[in-house]
Amino acid sequence: MSTTTSHGGLTIATELYNFVNDDLLRGAPITAQAFWDGFDAAVHRLAPKNAELLAQRSKLQAQIDSWLKDNASGGINQTDYEAFLTKIGYLCAEGPNFAIDTANVDDEIATIAGPQLVVPVTNARYALNAANARWGSLYDALYGTDAISEDGNADRNGGYNPVRGAKVIAYVRGVLNDAVPLASANWDDVTGLSVVDGALQIATDSGSSALADVSQFVGYTGAPATPTSVILINNGLHFELIFDASSAIGGADKAQINDVLAESALTSIIDLEDSIAAVDAEDKVLAYRNWLELMRGTLTETFEKGGKSLTRKLNSDKPYVAADGQQKQLRGRALMLVRNVGHLMSNPAITMSNGAEIPEGIMDAFMTVAGALPDFADKRNSLTGSIYIVKPKLHGPEEVAFTVEIFEAVEELFKLAKNTIKIGIMDEERRTTVNLKECIREAKSRVAFINTGFLDRTGDEIHTSMDAGAMIRKGDMKASTWIAAYEDWNVDIGLACGFGGRAQIGKGMWAMPDMMAAMIEQKIGHPQAGANTAWVPSPTAATLHALHYHKVDVFARQAELAGRTRANRSDVLTVPVASRPNWNDEDIRAELRNNAQGILGYVVRWIDQGVGCSKVPDIHDIGLMEDRATLRISSQHIANWLYHGVCDEALVMDVMQEMAAVVDHQNSGDPAYQQMAGRFDESVAFKAACDLVFKGREQPSGYTEPILHARRLEKKAEDQAA
Repeated sequence: MSTTTSHGGLTIATELYNFVNDDLLRGAPITAQAFWDGFDAAVHRLAPKNAELLAQRSKLQAQIDSWLKDNASGGINQTDYEAFLTKIGYLCAEGPNFAIDTANVDDEIATIAGPQLVVPVTNARYALNAANARWGSLYDALYGTDAISEDGNADRNGGYNPVRGAKVIAYVRGVLNDAVPLASANWDDVTGLSVVDGALQIATDSGSSALADVSQFVGYTGAPATPTSVILINNGLHFELIFDASSAIGGADKAQINDVLAESALTSIIDLEDSIAAVDAEDKVLAYRNWLELMRGTLTETFEKGGKSLTRKLNSDKPYVAADGQQKQLRGRALMLVRNVGHLMSNPAITMSNGAEIPEGIMDAFMTVAGALPDFADKRNSLTGSIYIVKPKLHGPEEVAFTVEIFEAVEELFKLAKNTIKIGIMDEERRTTVNLKECIREAKSRVAFINTGFLDRTGDEIHTSMDAGAMIRKGDMKASTWIAAYEDWNVDIGLACGFGGRAQIGKGMWAMPDMMAAMIEQKIGHPQAGANTAWVPSPTAATLHALHYHKVDVFARQAELAGRTRANRSDVLTVPVASRPNWNDEDIRAELRNNAQGILGYVVRWIDQGVGCSKVPDIHDIGLMEDRATLRISSQHIANWLYHGVCDEALVMDVMQEMAAVVDHQNSGDPAYQQMAGRFDESVAFKAACDLVFKGREQPSGYTEPILHARRLEKKAEDQAA
């Protein structure tokens, strides 16, 4: 049983209290007494407002449910529907045009376009990998994935395959030809590079050449006549060509190029939300400690790989000699943002004077800003002295305004300059989407980021419109009217509010980390859509997705898109119901199996092992990088079909039990795994998955956290008692 400590009107888990006093505030310009006094006052002032906003969500949802019950049976009249949404305040009046004036935004967010990694803060190794993913080997990323075909004896199993290696080198030469072309040759002809009087000299089979655009030469390392590397730039992103004639690859290359490093993940979201399972003080301390040590630069992780013990730590910056002869550095790490939780959840780590648990989002804001304070000393992370907090699951302008109020309270306590804390607005809830301009207005001096999210946004779409009818199949959602309008609307509003060159417009995750060929083919659509960042599931994916930003000048693309007709809000509000569902029994069962497998595969790790983000095999054994958003869409979809009689509880339970056995088999190689099949009445994980489905309609906004947290706490108590 954990102990507690009282301070003012707060009762705090002693583990958290001691961590804050002894570690989090060590070196901070505030005493522990002053922190707890100020935190206590702020929490008791802000928590009632938090509760009022959640009550407003419930009130609006009840009104929408009632209207849809009375008006949707013969199809929704869009004019009447929008008039009703306006009347109840769900749709806000759009105010005059404006431009954000956020100051001190780092270049990685404002003026350079590139990939963004999202990583669970509780896994130190993954967090370090993400922070260090600023640079990645193109040779390794291509050689080790399906980005390069295995045709023609170019297989990637076993030792080094020179046939495959030749394909990789040819591919990279093609990348260089497109991104940093030569004036009178191509990169296949290059036999050597040197620096003479600050200029890059390129020897070729037929003589010498130079870059077509000499300004793309940034600098070098080593001796000018025989550099160990040469640094080039295109669209704000760097390549570093590594030379080593003594290595197997470099020695066989006529230009002695041993590798080409690509600047990859410009930014990384260190996540305390959907990708972690943090339900109590023990979990929160781990999350806050890892974030603090990332900001201090002291986080390390030792692990076994290939029979060897390895220790990972944060990369240093990359020193080089610039073309003008000056000693300079390139950033060696991704700029780190931190995602707090939203307004819904509370946490038992701290209780207030009325006995209620603290709103977790308020706690996160104070603790993660405290954790970021060490960065002000050495600017290891933000060169501009900013702290970037991504705020998820906001419902409309009032909730953005409340987040700003929280940040103001944090700045006041720590005596930070106003607007030091920047906000990233996750556009993943329907009421934020349709009022996005007014949401941005509420944070116009803080906002540094907006981002779409298909899974959460679809989950909220289903829940908000639960009484409209049976939803179309999940796989058909991406081709529906509302989703295309939503993606365009987000970019249009962001550009209209002055995000170009000042803030990020982001797109969602590529969820299949083993399918890089498909990612290379398809994910170029994100920069083409005007997004200056998009989420990737791994450092390797970041390196390969970075190539898209060499092909597309995103800021030029944004200038083109700024002149188009804005997406139609009525299209965004088109409910994706199946007007005449004609699914047969086989179709229905197939849809249920797909949803149930995804739910169970993720939940069993969340509940039993506390793993909030992992590669989960889908029904076809394709590994998908899953987090809580996966559960929200899948559980809400089944709940909707149950509600409208597309299926019944007996069928759904039969499918859940069938797929539990499938998930058990997929996890048979995990020694820590606990089976569900044959233990349906005992398995807390299986019961949690069933709760998500059978109690899905009654969950606030269709969120999964209340059920997951309750069941995870139950499982932790069960394990401690065993």
